Amino acid sequence: MRAEYDFFKLKARRNPYAKRLKKQVTIRLGINYFNKKIKAGY
Repeated sequence: MRAEYDFFKLKARRNPYAKRLKKQVTIRLGINYFNKKIKAGY
């Protein structure tokens, strides 16, 4: 290994797996969940 690396000389490329990692996540919460939180004092 080198003591120092020059990152400007290295050939950078985008992560090919980034598109797979960024997925939309939907969380379904009912109104009952919020009503319980309000009654509990949150």
